[in-house]
Amino acid sequence: MFVSQSIRAAQWPLQIKSPVEQMTLAPARPLPSQIVKTEAQLRAPIGEPPQLTRAKISDRLNSMTRLFVERAPLVCVATSDAAGNCDLSPRGDPAGFVRILDDRTLLIPERPGNRLADSLRNILANSRIGLLFIVPGVTDTFRVNGHAAITVDADLLAPCAVEGKQPLLGILVDIEEAYTQCSKAFLRSHLWDPARFLDPATVPTGGQVLRAIQGEQFDADQYDEKRADRYRRRVGFY
Repeated sequence: MFVSQSIRAAQWPLQIKSPVEQMTLAPARPLPSQIVKTEAQLRAPIGEPPQLTRAKISDRLNSMTRLFVERAPLVCVATSDAAGNCDLSPRGDPAGFVRILDDRTLLIPERPGNRLADSLRNILANSRIGLLFIVPGVTDTFRVNGHAAITVDADLLAPCAVEGKQPLLGILVDIEEAYTQCSKAFLRSHLWDPARFLDPATVPTGGQVLRAIQGEQFDADQYDEKRADRYRRRVGFY
């Protein structure tokens, strides 16, 4: 759903000063002639990928790319349901938590979460999956696309135990495409530059977000205090 021009204007006051906020506002809804509908229209402005870029796409890991998996403490997991509704969620653990079963098979341990099980329910309906492995301080990332299945094999999951707790579920990934992503996004965003890190107090807390949804009667401070206490005690981490 396109956002109306009046809402855009209300959300972006003229006195803001960040580079992004100073960009010219886009029209509320693009004109039909401005919508790209074919690959030919898409390729006209961006061109074709270089042959070397095409050549880096493999159907398996190799001695170099497996290092991204082994050293990544964070992977973003993209899935969609049978209707194409998408979901993207992070998975994080000590570096190397995604197990390499062989050059074409990965195992992602499933840790306790919010129980919405968005990724898992999507996999049940549509096995397609996309992964993005992120290594702290490294600007290149590693992408994997393929098919996924959910396993409850206790023997397979046993090596994934952390703090003495073995995961009940895991996501098996059959690799179809594997390749590195260039550094430009991370360089443009200055993601690893400590000088650009924000004070967490400048971003809403989980409780403040819930209060914005549920109304002023919601006790955001109490919610945040209880959650912080659970995190300090690592309740539900594993």
